[in-house]
Amino acid sequence: MVEAKKIIGKKVVNGKVYEYEYYTLPLNIYIPKSVVERFGTKFIVRIDEESGTITILPQTEEVT
Repeated sequence: MVEAKKIIGKKVVNGKVYEYEYYTLPLNIYIPKSVVERFGTKFIVRIDEESGTITILPQTEEVT
């Protein structure tokens, strides 16, 4: 189980400062904010080295 990390960034465009936030998992995997709002910040990451796929599942109450 891993927890999504909240990152707050700032960007200056034409003299105006914009702030934004996003979430990442280890391996710098981006998680959309809408997914974090719906399922929370805890996820299960499964890496299949044979096929080269990474599967990310939200942590639910039933999974231990």
